[in-house]
Amino acid sequence: MPTDFRAQLPALANKTYFNYGGQGPLPSSSLEAITAAWRTIQELGPFTGAVWPYVEQTTSQLRQHLADWFGVPAHRLAFSENVTSGCVLPLWGLPWQAGDELLISDCEHPGVVAACRELAHRQGLVLNTLPVADLRGTADDTNKQVLQRLDRQLSSATRLVVLSHLLWNTGQVMPIAAVASQLSSHPKQPWLLVDGAQSLGAIPIEAAAAAADIYGCTGHKWCCGPEGLGAVALSERVVREARPTLIGWRSLSHEASGQSEFHTDSRRFEVATSCVPLCAGLEQSLQLLEAEGTAEERLALIQQRSGYLWQGLQANPRARTLLEVPPPAGLVSFEINGEDPERVVKGLGEQGIWLRSLDDPHCLRACTHITSTEAEIEQLLKALQAL
Repeated sequence: MPTDFRAQLPALANKTYFNYGGQGPLPSSSLEAITAAWRTIQELGPFTGAVWPYVEQTTSQLRQHLADWFGVPAHRLAFSENVTSGCVLPLWGLPWQAGDELLISDCEHPGVVAACRELAHRQGLVLNTLPVADLRGTADDTNKQVLQRLDRQLSSATRLVVLSHLLWNTGQVMPIAAVASQLSSHPKQPWLLVDGAQSLGAIPIEAAAAAADIYGCTGHKWCCGPEGLGAVALSERVVREARPTLIGWRSLSHEASGQSEFHTDSRRFEVATSCVPLCAGLEQSLQLLEAEGTAEERLALIQQRSGYLWQGLQANPRARTLLEVPPPAGLVSFEINGEDPERVVKGLGEQGIWLRSLDDPHCLRACTHITSTEAEIEQLLKALQAL
């Protein structure tokens, strides 16, 4: 049990927490790193010659660290405030033509879907659906079905495929690298946009992030970093072909009036002033997670805990898990027959047990991390049994 990491999470001291997919608790040392960075910046002077080397060192260290997690060169990684902005800013800058088709899975987050709908409205694009919500079985069967369905849904007009890596509602993992390979043989070689909101810090992402054209993540969920900071990995062709859509001084290679050119790498999709101390906080959270083991080792712990919860739900005659097999990661979605999910969340919250409800499908979702304990899972199971 990774007690060192758990001991740094004050949010777990007075509650039983299963909402890592919404926001992970911030470790004490990460908060201290943020505070120390604020203090250093103020001591150096927030806009002095002395502060810029510190700012550059702090941001460059995190950019390289995240690039290592993403499995891409640092020049392919841009900072963002969240997953949505990281995905949408380069997406809207791609060279669209009226009639181009966007193929969007039926498990995407409403934020990304809404952005695609508005893009289609403005550019005269066509929307189509890739069904994956009903895939509830083994990884092998899921991967096979995804690729077969993708082949059926692709058309000569398909220009973009939108598919999350770890589905935020059912908890299933999508074969992103295989999807990218299949798209590469399509005549138009459609771009692949991947929502990695539930992936970073939960499952290994190197192969998927390196294969996708746009792979957006946030640091405040499974990485237990501060909210307001994320990153997006972009393919070389997106960097070449996409134009910035929201432009600020950080998009530019220099600030000479009338002479400014955009960065030639992913930084062209960064905008303007952001909170540098957040970089110090996320850097500390990443280091804490790495101290608990490799991405594969951490996933094994997460699966052990989510599997324990999944198995326990099978023993509840009123419970039905969305997945027919133990979860491939830490998202466990389920229904309780005869119970309204929102009322269940409220009632459990009154007992100090926190999970969430989802609208589509209308169900409950509990997230287990490396910090989750069997005692906490038993507490949740008993509370659900007592409903």
